[in-house]
Parts: sequence; structure tokens; C-alpha cells
Amino acid sequence: MIHRLNTKKSRYLGLFLIFLFFVPIGCVQKRLGINNSGQYYNGMVVCAYPDASQVGLDILKKGGNAVDAAVAVQFALAVTFPEAGNIGGGGFMVYRSKTGESNTLDYREKGPAGASANMYLDANGNVIPDMSLHTHQASGVPGSVDGMVEAHRKYGKLKWADLVQPAIDLARNGFKISKKLAGNLNDIQQPLKKLNPGKSYFIKEGGWKEGEILVQEDLAKTLEQIRDKGRAGFYDGIVADQLVAEMKSGNGLITKADLQNYHSVWRKAITGNYKGYKIITMPPPSSGGIALLQLLQSVEKYPLKRWGYNQDSTVRLIVEAERRVYADRSKYLGDPDFYKVPVDSLLKPAYVSARMSNFSWDAATPSASIQPGSFVGYESDQTTHYSIVDRDGNAVSITTTLNDWFGSKIFVKGAGFLLNNEMDDFSSKPGVPNMYGMVGGKANSIQPGKRMLSSMTPTIIEKDGKLFMVVGTPGGSTIITSVFQTIINVIEFDQSIQQAVTSKRFHHQWLPDAIMTETGALDSTTVTKLQSKGYKITGRGPIGRVDAILKTQWGYYEGGADPRGDDTKLGY
Repeated sequence: MIHRLNTKKSRYLGLFLIFLFFVPIGCVQKRLGINNSGQYYNGMVVCAYPDASQVGLDILKKGGNAVDAAVAVQFALAVTFPEAGNIGGGGFMVYRSKTGESNTLDYREKGPAGASANMYLDANGNVIPDMSLHTHQASGVPGSVDGMVEAHRKYGKLKWADLVQPAIDLARNGFKISKKLAGNLNDIQQPLKKLNPGKSYFIKEGGWKEGEILVQEDLAKTLEQIRDKGRAGFYDGIVADQLVAEMKSGNGLITKADLQNYHSVWRKAITGNYKGYKIITMPPPSSGGIALLQLLQSVEKYPLKRWGYNQDSTVRLIVEAERRVYADRSKYLGDPDFYKVPVDSLLKPAYVSARMSNFSWDAATPSASIQPGSFVGYESDQTTHYSIVDRDGNAVSITTTLNDWFGSKIFVKGAGFLLNNEMDDFSSKPGVPNMYGMVGGKANSIQPGKRMLSSMTPTIIEKDGKLFMVVGTPGGSTIITSVFQTIINVIEFDQSIQQAVTSKRFHHQWLPDAIMTETGALDSTTVTKLQSKGYKITGRGPIGRVDAILKTQWGYYEGGADPRGDDTKLGY
């Protein structure tokens, strides 16, 4: 009897082991509800602040889709991440549905009707220092609220009010500030006092400390207007009156008509391929999508996997590709509604190959010898990113911005939100760099109603027709190279998504002619080899804050939250 019982147990054990062998372990985990190492099947949110990530996850759990969660996160970040989260700025969204449909939404800010090409120049034609950064004239017409309204109208499932309410609660009840946020608020105390006479937003005698509660009652009231009235709650009524009054107090340009005339735009995604992966990314007025595809084309034929992560040959190839791509950016990219951007010509394989033809392994190519390319028939740091995927596989990649850290640092009195200083992203004068050291020309000149060029590069990647990666980052001019390096870290260097996000980065943008590196990005041997070939290397602070999601071959989501900030990945 005992022998037969043990035999029976052995038979069942054998069948169970066979089952485990033949059935993918991910399916077993999914069936049993097992979750190891941050692997989730039903959805994931990765963004710049833990409270905002929680808001997005809660929306997904309530049955909201990726766009619903994105709307909620956008407003939550306006409360919890004032450095770049916003309702007074703008951004870009790349969307991919569970069936593979792709679309992009441009809710980038616009130049006010009173803007002009020479508005930041003095009588001698020189750029007036700081005028495009920390004055009321520095602000473009905000697009974030209209963008969220439009995204929800087209793709949302849950009620609008339910998506805005979590941000209202965070603003009214307050939230615990992190060590980083406390430090950032303390760093801007003097500019806030100087630029905001008669206002007390974020000002605290004795400074802010980690764990203190930040309450924003005026912002809560503004968000209530948006909750109850949608688009009209921001672009009309009391909030619009407050914004226009703020403009008038500092000789700003934005009028009631500018606000009422603002509308975000749906644009066709630009797509490309890299070694069997389909890249879905943002078209102009983002420069990021075109630049990203050019970079991937430039390096595709080289054996990066064999050379290895951040080794000298890898770095040299990437730097030479970057300097040519950024040179093209300076001439050819701008708002397609105002300027004929030669997208097809810039992305032709023959053109990209020709641009790399004078790259030599013997020595660095001086940027002074690199000019924007030419082709037949052509007519003349701070942002934040979040990535979201829902249980059905709909994905959203959004990068949103005020431009500088805390934007212009000027608050709208009574409304409690910060104004952007996005006008600095226009070319104030051809050949004169902006705050990120980027130069531009006619394509990105200031015009009324025009959207300024951006480096924001929200991106979604497919593999074999299925969702593979959602990725993006803040970082001004370094956005493009940070997204590029994160992608190749996964595809070429077999890093996990968290490793790819965490890995040290380097950057080159044509001008200035130097490789900018994070501490520890390049080892001493690599630095010596690069310098012997004529490359100038300069250290700098953190590059980017990438937030990404990877869908594994087993069908679960893994998140990569950048440790350079308070970025947080949550899933279920």
C-alpha cells in the first residue's frame, strides 16, 4: 500500500516536471500570480516622481488604458515634479495601440502672435542676455492642457474628471517631498524671490527639508477648473484671465486670443528599422525622431556588439555619427507647418551613408570641417518623460517640458503654476547658441504661431510586429543621444532595461566640439586612446533621466527607472 502510494506521488511529480519543462516559465508565473524582480503582466508606469507613478498605476488598476494613465500622470507631475512637470508648458506623445496602430500628438508650445524674429536682439543686433530665459517674454503659448484633452478625446476610456482629481488631491492635501526636490527648491529660492514680487510660491524661510509636506492650494483651484471645464478651464475663464494678467504685469506677449487659438496637432509618426526592430518616433517639430533614425542608420553596419559597451571604437563611431546628425539639425529642422522639413531626404540610406563617408579611424573629424549636408531638390535641460503600458498592450511614450529647470521660474499669480521659457528653443539669431549650446537658423527662426524646435524624442519600438520597448528622457540637447544609447545598450550590448537606463552616458552635439561624459562613463584606457586620436573630452553632471519599459519574450513588462532622479517604476 505504501509502495503504491509513493509510486503514485512519483508519477504526479514526473508529470509536473514535464509540464514545467515544456511550458514557458513566464506562462507558469503568470498563471500562478508569481512576480519576481519587478516583472508585471497587467501594466506599468515609469515616471519622474513616485506619487505620480502611483497615480498612473491606480488609473490602470481601475480599468483605465495607457492614455487615461498618461493624462493623470501629466497633471500629477505638474504638482509633484515642478522642475519640469507642468500645465504651463508643452510636449509630445507617441502612441501605439495593442493592434499596432501608431500616432503622435504634438502639443508643443507656440510663439505668441506678438512674437517677432528679432525680439531678443538689441539695437546693434546682438542677443540680449537672459531675455529669452527669465522674463515674461520668454514664454510660448502653453499646450499641455489642450494636449491632454485631445489625447483623452481620441483614446481615453475613463471620465475626464476622474483623471484630474488625483492631482487636485495631491495639490490640496500636499505630499512628502524627496531629498532631491527639497534641494532643488532650496537652490531656486533667490531667483523665485527676484522674479516673483508679491508671490510666495515655493518660498520658505530656513529652506525645505526632506519629508516636509508641500501644499499648493492655488494650483488645486486651477486644476479644479480644468477638471470641471476641460479645455475651457485653462484657455478661457478665470485661469486664462490670471495668465493674461500675469503677462501684462511683466510686458509678456501671451494674450487671450493666443490662448483661445492654441490647438495641439495629430501628426503621422516617422518610422524606421534597425536590425529587424521597427522604430516609431516623433516627427518635426521634434528634431529627435529624425536624428535618432539617422544615428541608428549611421552605426547599423558596424559590429558594435563585438566592440562592446563604451569601448573606444564604439565611442568614436557614435561621436562621429552624432556630430554629423547635429550639424544637419542646425539647418534643416523646424516646425513643418512653417518650414519644409526634408524628412525623406534626411533619412535616405544613401544620404546617411554619404555623411559618414569622410569618417576616418586615423583621427577625429574636427566639427569645424563638418557642415550640414546637402541634397538635390531641397528648398530653402529640462524636461521630463514617462512611459506607460496597459494590460491590453496599448503604449504611450510622452516627453513634456517647461524648457529650463522650473521653466522661467515665474509663477502665474493666483493660479499657482509656472510659466515656460520655451521661446529660448527658437533661434534668437542664426549661429548664436541657446541655453543648451544648440545653434540654428532660418528653419527655427521666431514667428507668430510657430512651434519651436525640440530635441524631445519619445519613442516606441516593435520586434516581429509586437511591442518591444517604450523609451524617452529629459535632458535638452542630450535627449537624442540618451535615447539612442539606451536602445543600443539593450539591442547591441544585451543589457537589461534597468541596466540600459542606469549605464553611464556620453554626448557630442557638433558644437561645441567635445565629448561630454558622465563620471565613470569611460575608463582611463579608452580616454587615452580617444585623446591620442584628437578627441577632446570634458566631464559634466548627469546626462538624462531615462524612463523605459521593455516587454520580454515571456510576455511580462520590466521597467527601467533612472537612478539619476526620483524616477519610479510601478506595475501590477
